[in-house]
Amino acid sequence: MRESIDIRISSSLASIDADAWDQLVGEDDPFVEHAFLSLLEESGSVGRGSGWEPTHVTAWRGKRLVGALPLYLKTHSYGEYIFDWGWADAASRLGLSYYPKLVSMVPVTPVTGRRFLFAADDNPAEIVKRLIDGCHEAAESTRASSIHLLFLNPEEHDWVARDGRLMNRLSFQFHWRNEGYGDFEDFVGNFRSSMRKKLRKERRVAAEAKLQIEELRGDQLGMDDWLALERLYRATCGRKGSYPYLTPAFFELAPSRLDGSPLVFTAKDEGRIVAASINFAKGGHLYGRYWGATRRHDMLHFELCYYRLIEHAIDHHMRRFEAGAQGTHKLRRGLMPVPIHSAHWIRNPVLQEAVADFLPREAFSVQQQIRELRHHGPFRRAGDESLRPNRASG
Repeated sequence: MRESIDIRISSSLASIDADAWDQLVGEDDPFVEHAFLSLLEESGSVGRGSGWEPTHVTAWRGKRLVGALPLYLKTHSYGEYIFDWGWADAASRLGLSYYPKLVSMVPVTPVTGRRFLFAADDNPAEIVKRLIDGCHEAAESTRASSIHLLFLNPEEHDWVARDGRLMNRLSFQFHWRNEGYGDFEDFVGNFRSSMRKKLRKERRVAAEAKLQIEELRGDQLGMDDWLALERLYRATCGRKGSYPYLTPAFFELAPSRLDGSPLVFTAKDEGRIVAASINFAKGGHLYGRYWGATRRHDMLHFELCYYRLIEHAIDHHMRRFEAGAQGTHKLRRGLMPVPIHSAHWIRNPVLQEAVADFLPREAFSVQQQIRELRHHGPFRRAGDESLRPNRASG
């Protein structure tokens, strides 16, 4: 008979053995590895003063770690991209405190992936149930107003729905999926003629800048490279008026903490980095994260943030590329709208009822948006110049 599962709440990943944690992590998710999450903590990108306080839920059979859920106590709603500002406003009008709340996601990293981590030889349904129990225990101990599990993968969405204690919310992002393309031209060959011409023109314009473009994995990046990336990141945040969540220490520690999962495309002018995209790759998945440039070069953003990454994904037989939150401009470049699932629990019954009434109507609107956007994607539709079947239409 198996030992029962005990739940513990941890305020730091430093207290959890890295190998034990990483044995729970899947093959395709670099962001829930111990190294990445602990780097956020060690660098001060999360923790005291950031509004993201680590409150990780862990599940144990005796002395063995069998499950985990990265969880943060938050005092704001920034950096999530599953927007609940309206809920916070409604709470205020009811005379309720919406913060603190509990959020499970990789901080300021709006990508789908594993939230429920578990041992391969254990029962996922049992682990998920106990981890949700742990979320509620954390909510009681912190007096959090609510629990939010964001960017769940489809399998996790099904587990949470069967558990029944959290409400499902639907949103969408733009993802690229590999339909078995032989090369980049094979991918572009599925575009309508007008869209192919626009894409090829964008690539020509980017090439005319005559910059040296390099692809570098994390273990090829030195300290000088990371410091150059930090300057680009901070400049982009300043230009957009967004808060720079990643501290300088994140970039200083990255060379010694992160292995080969970072994937960086740099554009150099006479050996100096003038633009770059910072991405992460693991298994069959590729994730675009940060972009920066010292000056404007026409179409270079699309080249380094989309086209080079799609080429990389095809060449390495990767299944999916996620380019981050928002951005309908991604549609014409072959990234199609896909549903994104999150799950929510709210302590106050009046606010909980209001949100429960809102979510189905919101989901219906999101489904309509997805259908409309897919119709306007760049791929050939039935009846178009159909030299080949449209393999990437959904």
